[in-house]
Amino acid sequence: MSAVNDTKFQPAVILLTGIPGQEKFHVWISIPFCLMYIISILGNSVILFIIKTDPTLHEPMYIFLSMLAVTDLGLSISTLPTVLSIFWFNSREISFDACFAQLFFIHSLTFTESSVLLSMAFDRFVAICNPLRYDSILTPPRIAKMGLVSLLRGVGVVFPGIILLKQYRYCHANVLSHSYCLNQEVMKMACSDVRALSIYSFFVTLASLGLDVLLILLSYVMILKTVLSIVSHAERLKALNTCVSHVCVVLIFYTPEIGLSVIHRFVKNFSPLILSVMSNVYLLVPPVMNPVVYSVKTKSIRARIIKVFIK
Repeated sequence: MSAVNDTKFQPAVILLTGIPGQEKFHVWISIPFCLMYIISILGNSVILFIIKTDPTLHEPMYIFLSMLAVTDLGLSISTLPTVLSIFWFNSREISFDACFAQLFFIHSLTFTESSVLLSMAFDRFVAICNPLRYDSILTPPRIAKMGLVSLLRGVGVVFPGIILLKQYRYCHANVLSHSYCLNQEVMKMACSDVRALSIYSFFVTLASLGLDVLLILLSYVMILKTVLSIVSHAERLKALNTCVSHVCVVLIFYTPEIGLSVIHRFVKNFSPLILSVMSNVYLLVPPVMNPVVYSVKTKSIRARIIKVFIK
């Protein structure tokens, strides 16, 4: 009897959704998606290759950038199989366990990326506000510890939620509104009381991503205060220019993340088409744009990329 109940309340497969109402155009829609994945994987791989092979780039700023590239690669690879299988083969099925594995990697890497962006903000803060102690503060062992803490925090805050999700019974429609698995979507399938997980998820998001945003804002307030105290106009522009890439990346990451979280938690009736587009922007655009932004705005990276491809 127990085995029957477990089977009944845990679906064998979950159905994912591409772009609602646009199924006949999925093959054509797959073209820009495929290009975005290629740009993301190739761009972040090139960034990693350049930083690894050039000893002059073995500095804190570029080590943090390599951490960001690794995280972006992980996010792209986590969603690529299900997204392209839907658009190319209309293969919407994903096993229950595979869905949980995917949402674990997506959410843990998202929290990890937020931590990395905070570390990068701290790097800019030290470089501009306390340049004389830059090398003594951001030593290689300390940078390694910051990277490890970022990863452990990402895994640590998501894992309890996965455990709670696994305990629930699922009797509602096993159809998700995205082309990959997200915690908020899987919760809607549960017929158990999910208030504990909902409260935990909200608290974790607020205490992690919310705190990261506040600390990043605080670091830039301090940076701006220091920059405005610089007498030379040219030096002020030079200092601010080192932060432009990071500010762009922060906006690209947090804007769709916060928007999608608000919609999932507080908006009941929302256009499935717009929600689907926003969900894809939330996970696909940052890994694509991050290497592009740093390649265009960071002179040392741009010069070495040109050198690699000219050779």
